[in-house]
Amino acid sequence: MTTNPQETPARAVTGMVEHVLGLAATWTAWDGRPVHVDDRLYTPHKAIRRVGDHLVDHLAELEARLVGEIPQPDQWHASATTTAADLAPFTQDDLDEARSRLTRLARIWANRLDALTEDQLDMSPGEGWTFRELALHLQESTYYADALGDLS
Repeated sequence: MTTNPQETPARAVTGMVEHVLGLAATWTAWDGRPVHVDDRLYTPHKAIRRVGDHLVDHLAELEARLVGEIPQPDQWHASATTTAADLAPFTQDDLDEARSRLTRLARIWANRLDALTEDQLDMSPGEGWTFRELALHLQESTYYADALGDLS
């Protein structure tokens, strides 16, 4: 993970969501054909779903580890699965919903990360990445949006 040393973990997450939503603003022009990237298919709904799932999954992990629980195992189908809902047209209403959902998730993340001390960010309880590394990992969720790119 290459990082900007000035970037906070909270800004890594909120910046990722801003990037995704910036591209998503062009997806109402999507022609309905999935985009093939690596060995997967991507659509606007799938990209939004994957970003949201990634935020929820790792937030649940962070919260569980903070209270001393073992995080629930990941059961997502991830990007290997393209659902019928993923193939639906991406409308302005869908974009509005995505903005509401992802912006709120990013704020939850930012609030949680900003409430942690530097030690808590770097010496996180339990097994897995530190919480700082987790935030920087989430930054990689831009991949799903970048797979589609700017469709304007």
